Amino acid sequence: MVEEKSLRHMPKKAKELSALEVSRLTRPGNHAAGGVTGLYLYVNEADGRSWVLRTMVGGKRKHLGLGGYPSVTLAQAREKAREAREQIAKGIDPVHGRRLAANALRAQQASRRTFDEVASAYISFQESGWKNAKHRKQWSSTLETYAYPVLGQMSVDAITEHHVIAVLEPIWTEKSETASRLRGRIESILDWARVRGHREGENPARWKGHLDKVFPAQSKIHRVRHFKAMAATATPAFVRQLVGQHGSSALALRFLILTAARSGEVRGAEWAEIDFEQSIWTIPALRMKAKREHRVPLSKAALDVLAVAKSLPRPGKQILIFSNPKGGMLSDMSLIAVMRRMEVEAVPHGFRSTFRDWVGESTQFQSELAEMALAHVLPNKTEAAYRRGDALEKRRALMDAWANHCQSEISHG
Repeated sequence: MVEEKSLRHMPKKAKELSALEVSRLTRPGNHAAGGVTGLYLYVNEADGRSWVLRTMVGGKRKHLGLGGYPSVTLAQAREKAREAREQIAKGIDPVHGRRLAANALRAQQASRRTFDEVASAYISFQESGWKNAKHRKQWSSTLETYAYPVLGQMSVDAITEHHVIAVLEPIWTEKSETASRLRGRIESILDWARVRGHREGENPARWKGHLDKVFPAQSKIHRVRHFKAMAATATPAFVRQLVGQHGSSALALRFLILTAARSGEVRGAEWAEIDFEQSIWTIPALRMKAKREHRVPLSKAALDVLAVAKSLPRPGKQILIFSNPKGGMLSDMSLIAVMRRMEVEAVPHGFRSTFRDWVGESTQFQSELAEMALAHVLPNKTEAAYRRGDALEKRRALMDAWANHCQSEISHG
């Protein structure tokens, strides 16, 4: 009799519903789904439908949410319910476990840092031990130009060797020394991030036994012969001497220096390209290396050169700003010849490098402005986004500062 009585008080096993039957449950209330004891589909006209597991945890009745329907299917709900019951059988509170996991996730997210954040912090901590401000500028410049476009906004713990290779590969052979230094800087930043708890595991930028299997050693790379450039500190004295040189070629060289333009762009410059009212030289795309129109803000010194060029006697209609005695385009050797007469080993194209070094080492102007002034094209999304405009007025301030530097010995006698 006792056994019969206890059987009568046992809960009835719910009918195991099919996926189709569950989809048809629209009446508000709790509907037993079967398959796992205590699994219900809760239907509410306002909140929709969701899965609930009714069970006992530590002597207390609890309702565990298992997700909304139909995002969580019937099969998935049953699997989640079984897992929850297995945890309870082992003495584990599923709700408490979820809270711990959520807290751990929040803690992980709170400690997560992007590469540019970690790099900035690293530089701030280390710069007191560096000899001069130039070292910091070099670090910041190389990271901004080459690393940040790829790694900048990435979580530092997500960076792998594939990302590091993507940074280094485009410049490894063409700018081998810069690439080698950049790799070492990325390695130092990632090591620092690991010590500070922002990432774990091996350093993907390490060289020995890792990237040395990907890239050839710097010592084995064919050195690219760069154009001989004049030091930025020597430029004012050279410009002062250049002012004393006569002829169209000398004027063209002065204009080249003041505008940081290429020789071909200057020698092919036409009067129609100059907007004297706005002080802008617009070089058409056909004459640009990148095949894209380039606007050059003209400093007062550059405009003075144009005024002198306009006064030179030349045959026929003046189309070219700088021309040979017959009115044709100057040869590339004509500008080089001026420098040779002045007994200078550098070449005209080297002044672009001089200008870039001056910006990076002696000014606070952004590196992007210098790259834009040089009409360089860098294949990355950040640069492309930056160049939707051409920052003309910012570059005007840059070119005025460059002209003041170049003419400083003229101004001071």
